[in-house]
Amino acid sequence: TTQQKCISSTSVIIPLCLTSAVCCAQGQSESPDLEFEYSDTDKWAAELSELYSYTEGPEFALNRKCFEEEFRVHVSDKKWTELDEAQHRAHAMRLLDSLEVTAREKRLKVARAILYMAQGTFAECSSEVEVQHWMRYNIFLLLDVGTFSALVELLNMEIDNSAACSSAVRKPAISLADSTDLRVLLNIMYMMVETIQQDDPADKPEWKIIKETFRTELGSPLFNNEPISVMLFGMVTKFCSGHAPHFPMKKVLLLLWKSILFTLGGFEQLQSIKVRKREELGLPPLPEDSIRVIRSMRAASPPASASDLIEQQQKRARREHKALIKQDNLDAFNEKDPYKADDSREDEDDNDDNDNSIEAETFPLERDEVMPPPIPHPPSERVSFPKGLPWAPKVREKDIENFLESSRSKFIGYTLGSDTDTVVGLPRPIHESIKTLKQVLQHFALYFIRDIEGEEEVETCATELLYQGILPSLPQYMIALLKILLAAAPTSKAKTDSINILADVLPEEMPTTVLQSMKLGVDVNRHKEIIVKAISAILLLLLKHFKLNHIYQFEYMAQHLVFANCIPLILKFFNQNIMSYITAKNSISVLDFPYCVVHELPELTAESLEAGDNNQFCWRNLFSCINLLRILNKLTKWKHSRTMMLVVFKSAPILKRALKVKQAMMQLYVLKLLKVQTKYLGRQWRKSNMKTMSAIYQKVRHRLNDDWAYGNDLDARPWDFQAEECALRANIERFNSRRYDKSHSNPDFLPVDNCLQSVLGQRVDLPEDFQMNYDLWLEREVFSKPISWEELLQ
Repeated sequence: TTQQKCISSTSVIIPLCLTSAVCCAQGQSESPDLEFEYSDTDKWAAELSELYSYTEGPEFALNRKCFEEEFRVHVSDKKWTELDEAQHRAHAMRLLDSLEVTAREKRLKVARAILYMAQGTFAECSSEVEVQHWMRYNIFLLLDVGTFSALVELLNMEIDNSAACSSAVRKPAISLADSTDLRVLLNIMYMMVETIQQDDPADKPEWKIIKETFRTELGSPLFNNEPISVMLFGMVTKFCSGHAPHFPMKKVLLLLWKSILFTLGGFEQLQSIKVRKREELGLPPLPEDSIRVIRSMRAASPPASASDLIEQQQKRARREHKALIKQDNLDAFNEKDPYKADDSREDEDDNDDNDNSIEAETFPLERDEVMPPPIPHPPSERVSFPKGLPWAPKVREKDIENFLESSRSKFIGYTLGSDTDTVVGLPRPIHESIKTLKQVLQHFALYFIRDIEGEEEVETCATELLYQGILPSLPQYMIALLKILLAAAPTSKAKTDSINILADVLPEEMPTTVLQSMKLGVDVNRHKEIIVKAISAILLLLLKHFKLNHIYQFEYMAQHLVFANCIPLILKFFNQNIMSYITAKNSISVLDFPYCVVHELPELTAESLEAGDNNQFCWRNLFSCINLLRILNKLTKWKHSRTMMLVVFKSAPILKRALKVKQAMMQLYVLKLLKVQTKYLGRQWRKSNMKTMSAIYQKVRHRLNDDWAYGNDLDARPWDFQAEECALRANIERFNSRRYDKSHSNPDFLPVDNCLQSVLGQRVDLPEDFQMNYDLWLEREVFSKPISWEELLQ
């Protein structure tokens, strides 16, 4: 096995006799890179299949039956796929008219018939591709005749159905049957949003127009004077409050996620919006596209963690202190010095990791031995060094100020505060350094200045409309999402006071056989994984879009996530065997839609359920982990009080275990989180984790003059953290009040007319006492005071 080595400017000496054992152990523990490509969503078929729980399987046939009963009444001798477009449209209109009946059972049958259409009239199809073709055709037809608006009205009726809510509250156990009407409506709406947002080059021109119109309507306050996403957020909070425990929360969250993704845009749209805004502000182009850079990166190879090798190395180290060689790997297997095992201040990570640490191997550092001749290596073992670091460096205004202050104090003995332009008396190299720093700084500073100047000019985009819609109840929405995330986390234990998120997966009759129990167990675990996936994607999308729209919108949401304990919750999520979570096989592929409706289902056995699929990893779980790490990065970046929370909650060993996942993007965000807290962890931690330090240097963006690896930075001193959060909160409240609170306008923020002609042209009603004493006023304020008219005119 080729030993992958970490790039480092330092060499370490290890015993030659350990080399073969090390390579052997590494070969045994080496796992291949995960062939995972991060994207907005998984493949279309996977996103469709995750809408349905396996418990809902029998309802596919019920939907077909309801459609065929309606269909035979009007078209008796033909199949749906044999009709022309006019006949299709006529039948869709008939179904839409039938949705308006008052009888609930009749309305449910019609809704099931429409759902069967959205599912691609699968009984007349012979393959999954054919089902997807008819799905797309039928859904554009349903949207064109106005089905979605009718579904929103029916969904509103079901949300406000107090009888169903009170009945569900009184029930000791809620099952799939309690949410039938809601599930059918949400299924149709999700299928429509998910299908229409898919890009297909073969789409008709009129379909493209329908798609863009639907995107605009979905993000506009056309449904009860609010975007559809705000209505779905309301369902989430109502569910978490305990007033509607029968709501099918997985489907609500999936529809909410896809609505936000469709209306606001995904990561590629975010990048294009960022480029457009920079052009409008006259800023230079971005140096790189983050997602593309990350996709080109390779995962680092974590060292072997076999406990047997540690003992073997320690025994050999006592016997043999000869034949040492230099090795470029900074500390490929060194986690702590075995000769300092009695040090009570030794890295706490080793106790917390339970032998799961990324860096568990040890070797003694001996520098006084005689160096033997180097051993030749075959060409295959040569390390290929990268040509350069992957990221362009960045710098903050504060960094330049600190650099200039220290330079002035050193060379001329005075300081000028925040003045970053005066370089009088400083040596020429300092001038060059300031010039280089300002070239990198300009990208951020101009954007911030222009943003402040134009913040009153509110652009009415989908992001702005969504923020206005969720602003009054945003804290409650964040708390509700985190409550559900906590309930769905695999590390959470069942508690009597926790919310029940399994209402739309548990059958009316509980399983009676071992096979049924195994199938339900897989279904429940899969259900929780999909919920985590949806919530992580919702939070990340909102944070990124709000940050691009206005920084205080992002800060408002981020602060309420922090107040709702999002940081310890995400750390709790990662405090598990993360490799087991990412490679979990909680799926039964033969029961996934649309496979299950066009193929004869094989007989399920306990062995086939245990075996699961043949995938190397679970896409949704790896996607969720990366999203949660990105959220954690966004919450803590440049916020020292929140970085201290990472330290207080002992996140370092938890995050180090996550580095075992050989996927470049996930490793990058873990390393970023370790980097921001390195200065707080102390010298002993840094000494014991040099492999991690080297990986941070190699993979994470450099900030010029950033003293991240040591504790010399003033920001590393934990004072005024509470004041920092309070000042930020005050700024956010002023922003929200000024921009959105029209009923209590602060006079300090009202616009001022500075035009001389406009002010003098206004009619001012003077009080009576002033008019009576006008002559006295003239004498006192005008005639008796000398006026230099030349200066006034200038």
